[in-house]
Amino acid sequence: MRQPWHEPDAYVALRRVNGLRLSPDGRRLVAPVSELGPDGRSFVSSLWEVDPGGAAEPRRLTRSAAGESAPVFLPDGSLLFTSKRPDPDAEPGEEATAGLWLLPADGGEARRVAARPGGVAGVAVARDAGTVVYTSDVHPGAADAEADAKARRDRRDAGVTAILHEGPQVRHWDRDLGPDRPRLFAADPPADASDGLADERDLTPDAGTGLDFTAPALTPDGATAITPWAVADENARQHTSLVAIDTRTGGRRTLADDPDRDFEAPAVSPDGRYVAAVRAFDGHYDGEPRDSTLWLVDLETGQGRDLLPGHDLWPGEIAWAPDSSAVYVTADDHGRRPVFRIGLDGAAPVRLTGEGAYSALNPSPDGAALYALRDSWSEPPTPVRLDTAATGQDPVRLPSPTPRLQPPGTLTEIEAVSADGTTIRSWLVLPTDASADSPAPLLLWVHGGPYSSFNGWSWRWNPWLMAARGYAVLLPDPALSTGYGVRMRQRAWGNWGEPTFADVMAATDAAEARPDIDAERTAVMGGSFGGYMANWIAGHTDRFKAVVTHASLWSLDGFHATTDYPAAWIREFGDPLTQPERYERSSPHRHVAAIRTPVLVIHGDKDYRVPIGEGLRLWWDLLSHRVDAKFLYYPDENHWVLTPGNIKAWYETIWAFLDHHVHGKEWRRPELL
Repeated sequence: MRQPWHEPDAYVALRRVNGLRLSPDGRRLVAPVSELGPDGRSFVSSLWEVDPGGAAEPRRLTRSAAGESAPVFLPDGSLLFTSKRPDPDAEPGEEATAGLWLLPADGGEARRVAARPGGVAGVAVARDAGTVVYTSDVHPGAADAEADAKARRDRRDAGVTAILHEGPQVRHWDRDLGPDRPRLFAADPPADASDGLADERDLTPDAGTGLDFTAPALTPDGATAITPWAVADENARQHTSLVAIDTRTGGRRTLADDPDRDFEAPAVSPDGRYVAAVRAFDGHYDGEPRDSTLWLVDLETGQGRDLLPGHDLWPGEIAWAPDSSAVYVTADDHGRRPVFRIGLDGAAPVRLTGEGAYSALNPSPDGAALYALRDSWSEPPTPVRLDTAATGQDPVRLPSPTPRLQPPGTLTEIEAVSADGTTIRSWLVLPTDASADSPAPLLLWVHGGPYSSFNGWSWRWNPWLMAARGYAVLLPDPALSTGYGVRMRQRAWGNWGEPTFADVMAATDAAEARPDIDAERTAVMGGSFGGYMANWIAGHTDRFKAVVTHASLWSLDGFHATTDYPAAWIREFGDPLTQPERYERSSPHRHVAAIRTPVLVIHGDKDYRVPIGEGLRLWWDLLSHRVDAKFLYYPDENHWVLTPGNIKAWYETIWAFLDHHVHGKEWRRPELL
């Protein structure tokens, strides 16, 4: 008998659509799709074709143990992708790295067309010329691939793993940076069916750390690559400018630069005249909070302007209309992530979609349709087609590699009024049998970020698995959430604890007032910033039966310089040595003596965003204050929990903890722990 999809074994076995790419002629959609590998211990990605017309069922295009990802089309319709699959023509003993592969437009066998010792990533293709650019990690001073390979062999043979840093960036999320750093390479497309990329050239031999965490874009003629470029500032800080690089000579010029702003996610207009990019602002200690807008740069003159003056949208993904008259962007908005059309003429943004959260925008060549992924709390990412002339529309769903899922409950919205009069909206997931006669226990979940929103499907934290166990799940957007205007972020800028606590307590009060919620059986959970809030809540109220805190911030003055992203902390909280006030006011560890609620701590050792030291100190402080606590420790997971077995252990441990403290059942240790 098949398990329901919301049982852990069936849940991790679901296919997950992770992107979407439209061919130049508009006739093919290709999606990278991950699913459980043959060993059942990892996820493997492959490429699937989705019918833009919606008639044919999806079909799998690639298959290998190493997996395939990052599809992008050449002008002739052939498909490039990255993979660590073995190349039959590789040199004996060649180390497996991500190479660039080509799948012909008319089918046949894929072949490797580019490989480097440091792998291939960030691939972009010029729409008209077919010029290919990509990034690859290269050891300092290596003049070519042979020198880079030798530097790697020499380190390996000498048993050296040490990395000497000369700049502030040491780690990122879950990987160590260096000693190799990304450089940008350009090449001409294959001349015929048996060739690889032609005339490969290193455009940035002097890149240093300039290309860290960036992805390039290309003008249609392939002559110019546009990419963010990290610039070192004073006091170990940096900002990201926007540069144009000649793909023949490597000549570089700056298009946009502002020490207070970062330029990200560039997209070049189809006519080659403009670049649109996200211009992000990390905020000022005594000024405006974090913000983001859409910036337009004229490639010829270098003149730039804001495309969203007076509009408080937080733009995400960017895609150009084929006639270059407008851009399509996604942006958080009151618990949704709709698609907006933003013209270059200064007119107000036009919202194209109603419900749902959108990503992977792909305008059709004729401009009539927009293909995308749509998700919501009721549905995982699914390929859809939108009418670019319609507003507030429901999309046409296309056949998806992920089956339609029937949630084990219902989804609704509730509102509450916080202590300062601000309206706080939340999603509320209710189990099927919740009623006044059988009220459900409540789980308050606080989102991470904190500059984000609970607006779409999460494979990592999925409330339906909780609803299937009989819990209602409250998903509020409190202070600091995006999609509610600058005031929502300003309310808790540099003061995370008190205002956000007031908001989530108001939302909890509203949920508990419902007859289908059991106010006597409640718990709180959160990860990252949500874990910070779970810790704060534990030290400020004993209304909850249990607290689950994942990858959480605990002692802010110690955290700020050990995270992989310290510069933003200085802008918001100041220097803890000379400006300790905000750290002291907002740090949960100062309230440990007041914690009476049982706490489950969860942390991964490979978490470099919120380093393991936060979890270890939290664990020690709880034990030393005799708090009833447990610690689920992952030696090889990062800020998230990504492997199938560990995902199942995560849910099973939380269920056991909640069963014990919310339902009063005997503690039962999960079998594999």
